[in-house]
Amino acid sequence: MAGEGGDQRRTLWDFVTLGVQGIASSIARPNVDANNFELKPAVISMVQQSQFGGTPLEDSNLHPNLHLSVFLKVCDTFKLNGVSNNAIRLRLFPFSLRDKARDWLHSLPSLFITTWDELTRAFLAKFFPPSKTASLRNQITNFTQKDEETLYEAWEQFKDLLHL
Repeated sequence: MAGEGGDQRRTLWDFVTLGVQGIASSIARPNVDANNFELKPAVISMVQQSQFGGTPLEDSNLHPNLHLSVFLKVCDTFKLNGVSNNAIRLRLFPFSLRDKARDWLHSLPSLFITTWDELTRAFLAKFFPPSKTASLRNQITNFTQKDEETLYEAWEQFKDLLHL
């Protein structure tokens, strides 16, 4: 049965499956004024070398923050005329994720993220929630040297907690 305006008939399967055009990113990409803007495969490969998966094994107090730090260092190794840091970071960040972290990013509403700050806030809220911050604060406040631990080892462990 054809609808008004010459619409073609659609099956239930057509509504259940999305075409490629119907898949939208959770990240709204900023406009780029550069004429020949292209992220080189070598840059994407560098980002992919330090992927974050969001798995429990990675889910230490440090890892989400370390991931962002490493990602920013890679992004800061190059500049493109007419392309903002925001645009570069938002385009590259999905390549830095895998597994549960990638699933999380794809689960966000379409065009939900519009700036790098929004992306980092959402990422840390998911993978470094306030409960982890409270736990770290508690570990620092109640830090004690263990019986078999040398002063040097205890000091290094305490400094590691402070750098999280």
